[in-house]
Amino acid sequence: MSTPLQVTAKLRVPVTEADHVRGPVDAPVTVVEYGDFQCRFSGAAYPNLVEVLRQRAETVRLVYRHFPIANVHPYAEHAAEVAEAAGRRGRFWEMHDWLYEHQDQLDPVHLSLGVEQLGLPQDELGAEVGRQAHADRVRHDFVGGIRSGVSGTPTLFVNELRHEGGYDLAELLAAVDAAASA
Repeated sequence: MSTPLQVTAKLRVPVTEADHVRGPVDAPVTVVEYGDFQCRFSGAAYPNLVEVLRQRAETVRLVYRHFPIANVHPYAEHAAEVAEAAGRRGRFWEMHDWLYEHQDQLDPVHLSLGVEQLGLPQDELGAEVGRQAHADRVRHDFVGGIRSGVSGTPTLFVNELRHEGGYDLAELLAAVDAAASA
C-alpha cells in the first residue's frame, strides 16, 4: 500500500516591484504573507513577523499582500484600501503597522483618526477610498492568493512554498533558517 504524496502549495504570483516589501531586495529568503487587517490570527502573526525581520535582518524580506475576508471581517477591505492609499504616498508600512496595532479600531471613525495620527491627508485618502481607487489592487492580491491556494489568513509562503507550520516566532525563525540553508 503506497502513501499519497504530500504536495506543498506554491506561490503562483511572483513577487514584483509592485509588491509591498520590507527588508533587503536581495535577501536569500522571501516570506510572502496574505493577510487580513481585521483577522485576529493575522494580528497575532504580525509581531512575530516583525521580530523575524529584526532577528534575520540580512536574511529575510517580507512581502505583504491583501486577502480581506469581507464576509467575516466587514472592515477588512476598507482597511486594505486605506493602506493602499497610504502606500501611494510612500507610507504603506506605517499604515500597515497602525492597522495591526489597532485592530479593534478599524471602523471608519477610528480609521480616520489613524490616518490623522500618521499625518496623512485625511480628505484625499477618504476621497480615494470612497471612490474605491485602490479596489483593483486589493482584488488583484486576493485573486493571486486564491490562485496560490490561500483560503484563510494569515497564509505564508517561504521562498514560494506554502509554510505549513504555525506563525509563532520559533516556527517562523526555523522556517526562515531552513530556507536560508537550502
